[in-house]
Amino acid sequence: WQFSGLLGTVYRRGNLSFTRDGSALISPVGNRISVFDLKNNKCETYPLATRLNIVCVGLSPDGNLAILIDEEGAALLVSLIGKCVIHQFYFHKPVHSVSFSPDGKKFVITKDNVALMYHAPGRKREFNAFVLDKTYYGPYDETTCIDWTDDSKCFAVGSKDMSTWVFGAERWANLIYYSLGGHKDVIVACFFEENSLDLYTISQDAALCVWQCDTELSGLKPRPPKDVEREKNAEKSDEEFPEEPKGEEIHGKANPSERETRDKVKYSRVAKYFFNKEGDFNNLTSAAYHKKTHLLVTGFASGIFHLHELPDFNLIHSLSISDQRIASISINCTGDWIAFGCSGLGQLLVWEWQSESYVLKQQGHFNSMVALAYSPDGQYIVTGGEDGKVKVWNTSSSFCFVTFTEHTSGVTAVTFTSNGYVILSASLDGTVRAFDLHRYRNFRTFTSPRPSQFSCLAVDSSGEIVSAGSQDSFEIFIWSMQNGRLLDVLSGHEGPISSLSFNPMNSVLASASWDKTVKLWDMLDSWRTKETLILNSDVLVVAFRPDGKELAVAALNGQITFWDHENAVQVGSIEGRHDLQMGRKELDKITAKQAAKGKSFTTLCYSADGQSILAGGLSKFVCIYNVKEQILMKKFEISCNFSLDAMEEYLDRRKMTEFGSMALIDEGGGGEDGVAIPLPGVKTGDMSYRHFKPEIRVTCLRFSPTGRSWAATTTEGLLIYSLDSGLIFDPFELDIDITPSNIRKTLHQKEYTMAIVMAFKLNEKKLIQEVIEAVPSNEVDVVCSSLPDLYVEKVLEFLASAFEISCHLEFYLIWAHKLLMLHGQKLKTRSVKLLPVIQFLQKSIQRHFEDVSKLCEWNIYNIKYALAISQQRGMKRLAEETPVDEDDLDSDSDYLM
Repeated sequence: WQFSGLLGTVYRRGNLSFTRDGSALISPVGNRISVFDLKNNKCETYPLATRLNIVCVGLSPDGNLAILIDEEGAALLVSLIGKCVIHQFYFHKPVHSVSFSPDGKKFVITKDNVALMYHAPGRKREFNAFVLDKTYYGPYDETTCIDWTDDSKCFAVGSKDMSTWVFGAERWANLIYYSLGGHKDVIVACFFEENSLDLYTISQDAALCVWQCDTELSGLKPRPPKDVEREKNAEKSDEEFPEEPKGEEIHGKANPSERETRDKVKYSRVAKYFFNKEGDFNNLTSAAYHKKTHLLVTGFASGIFHLHELPDFNLIHSLSISDQRIASISINCTGDWIAFGCSGLGQLLVWEWQSESYVLKQQGHFNSMVALAYSPDGQYIVTGGEDGKVKVWNTSSSFCFVTFTEHTSGVTAVTFTSNGYVILSASLDGTVRAFDLHRYRNFRTFTSPRPSQFSCLAVDSSGEIVSAGSQDSFEIFIWSMQNGRLLDVLSGHEGPISSLSFNPMNSVLASASWDKTVKLWDMLDSWRTKETLILNSDVLVVAFRPDGKELAVAALNGQITFWDHENAVQVGSIEGRHDLQMGRKELDKITAKQAAKGKSFTTLCYSADGQSILAGGLSKFVCIYNVKEQILMKKFEISCNFSLDAMEEYLDRRKMTEFGSMALIDEGGGGEDGVAIPLPGVKTGDMSYRHFKPEIRVTCLRFSPTGRSWAATTTEGLLIYSLDSGLIFDPFELDIDITPSNIRKTLHQKEYTMAIVMAFKLNEKKLIQEVIEAVPSNEVDVVCSSLPDLYVEKVLEFLASAFEISCHLEFYLIWAHKLLMLHGQKLKTRSVKLLPVIQFLQKSIQRHFEDVSKLCEWNIYNIKYALAISQQRGMKRLAEETPVDEDDLDSDSDYLM
C-alpha cells in the first residue's frame, strides 16, 4: 500500500504558483503540495512531505524544479517531473519568500533583514545543489517580497521597514543600492515593469507608489574587472573563517551622499495611488502583477479583490470572494486566470476575469473531518465535518462536486445506501438527513420525538431502514426511508450509544454502548433484542465483516475482540494498545508511554475480502491486522508534519524552562495576519486571538468496496492509500518454462488461451496487455469459453485496471461481456469473494460511460445546431433566389381592389 492522494484540504498557507504552461496550479497543503490540473479537471498530491507546514514555494522557469521551504527554514529541492526529493537544505531561520531568476541561473530567498542569492541547481549532477553567491544587506527590518527584472540583471526586495531596495544580480558600475521610501506601512509586494527598471511598490495600508527610472536595462554598465578583483581581495583579508562558504557580501546605503549618486541610476516617484477611497481601514494582504497585460490584482483582509490596469490605475473589476483574508494571489502566464488562496477557511479559487466566471472553486472542511463513507462502486467518497457540512468527492479527479450545508451543528456519521444515490448523515443538531445525488437536495429529515444528539448512524442493505444512536437518551431510533416515519425506539442500553452497524447479509443491527455491552437487534422480529454480548470495558466501535459472519468490537481498554454473533461466542482478540503508539503533546505532564495506557482504537474497518482489519485512533499510526492470525501486518504513519501536536514521542528539553513549556508563550498574537477578531481601537493585532496546534488523530477509516484502496479522515485531511501493482513482481504458479519469449512464441502459434494462462502465471502487466490485445475480436468468444475458472477472476481484475488507462474501449467491453455471460453462473457461487473485483470493474465502466455519454450529448447538440443553421441559411438563400414578377404584384393589387 502507498499514499496516493489527499482530499478534503485544498489550501492551507503559503504562495500559490501556476506551472509554466499556465494550465495547472501548485497549492501548498500543510506539509505537502497538490497540483490542480485545470484543463483535465484533476488533482494530484505528490508523495513527498516537509517536516513542518510549507510557507513558500519557488518554481523554476522551465517548470521542472521547485523549492519548498517550511516554517523553520528547512528546504526541499523537488523534481516536479519525477515527483521526488533531490536535495535538502536548511536556511537556519524562517524564510519569507523565494524566487528564481527568469533565466533560471540564480534564485533569491529573503530571511531576517537580508536577501541571499544562490546559484540555481543546474541540469548536471552536483554534490551541493545550493551554493551561496551573494548576501545583500540594507533593510533594517524583515524582508517580505522579491521581484526580478525580465533579463535577470536586477531584483527588488520589499521590507517591513516600509522601504524597497533595488539590487543588482551582478555588480553594475552605475547602480548603487539604495532604498525607495514613500510608504507608511509594511511593503506587501513590489513589481518591475516589463523590460524596464520602472517599479511599482504596494504597502499594507493599500497604497501604490509608481517609481520611474532614468536608465534603461541596456544602460546598466558592468564594473571594470580591476575594481571587482580589489573588492574580492579586501573581503578575503577580512574573513575570520575562510573555510565557511559565506559568499560575497553587499551592503546597501539608506541615505547615499550626492557625490555617490552622481551619474548613477536614479529613481523618482511619479505617482501615488490609494485603494481605499472611502477611508475604511482594510489591510491589503497580497498582490500579483502580470507584466504583459499590465494587470494588477490586489487582495484584502475582508476577502475583496481589485483588478487595476497600470500605470494609469484604472479599476477594471472588484469582487468579494470570501469573508476571510486573501492570503495568496497568482496569475497564469497568459494573464487569463487568477488564483486566490484564503487560509482562514481553506478556500482555493481560480477566476477567469474576462468572462467573470470560476474555473475552479474548492473548499475543504473548516474544522476537522470526523466521518467518511465510500459509495458502493468506490467512485465517490462522502465526508462529514465538525463545521456541519457534508461534502461528496470524486476519487478519480479528487475534486468536491457537491456540498450540503443543511446541518446546523457538527456531523457525526455519514453513509451511502446500497444503490449509491442516497447519502445519509447524522448530526449533533438532532436530525438525520437524506440527500439525493440526482437532484442534489435534502429530501428527507428524520427527527426524534424529544431532541437528541445523534452520535452514530447505520442503514440496512436494502436501504429501507435507517437507525441512529443517541448520546444523551441512550436510545436507538429506527425510521422508514420510504415515508420518513419513526418506526421504533430501541431502549435497553444504560450508556451513550457509541456505534451502530447493520449485518450486510440480513437485517440484524449491532449497537455498541459505553455500558460495556454490544446488543444485537433483529429488525424482522417483534421482540427485537436477539443477543447481548458483555465486554470488560466501554465499547467504542463495532463492525461486521463483509460476509456478515463475524463481528469486530473495539473497547476502551485497547482490545479488539472478534465474535461469532450467531452463537454469541468470542473467537479471538488482539491487544492493540501498544501498537497505537501515542505521541506526547507539548503541554503534557506525563510521557507518551504513560499516556498510551489510557488510549484505545476509536475506528475499525474490515478490508473488502474480510481477511484484514484496519484500526486507528488518537495517534499518527493506522494499524492493519490479519484477522485469522491475529497479528499486526503493518503500521502506516499517516503524517510526518511536526506542525501538528502529539507527533513527538519525547519532548525537546530545549523548549522546557523552569517556568514550564515554551509552548505556553503565545507569540505574535495575530499581528502578521492583520486584525483577527476586530476589537474597538485594535488595528495591528488582537491579543484575544487564540493560537493552537491541532492534534494528530484518525477519526474514521473505510475500505473501498473495490478492495484497491482505503481512506482515513485525519487532522490533515482525507488521506487515500492504494495498491501499487506496477512495481511488484508477483508470479503465480510459476514454472521454469514460462518466460516472455515462450509466451510470445505460443501467441505467434495462435494458442491464445495458453498464452493468456502463461502470461498470468508470470504476472507482468505489460505482457498480459500485449497478449490480450493480440487476440482477434472474433476469437474472444472461443478464448473466454476455454479459459480455466481460476483465471476468469484474474482476467476480470486486469480488465478493470486496463479500462482506466487503455483507449481500446470497445475491445475490452467485448471481453468483459463475454466473460460475464459465459461464466456468470459459476461466478455467482463465489460472489462474496469476487465482489471487490466486480465493483472495481463496474467503477471503471461507469466512469467511461459518463465521459462518453457527455461527449455524445455534446455532439448531438452540435449536430442539431449545425442543422438548424444550415436550414435557416437554406431558407434565406431560397427566398433570395426566388424572383418576384412586378406584373404579378400589380395584378394581385388590382384583384384586391
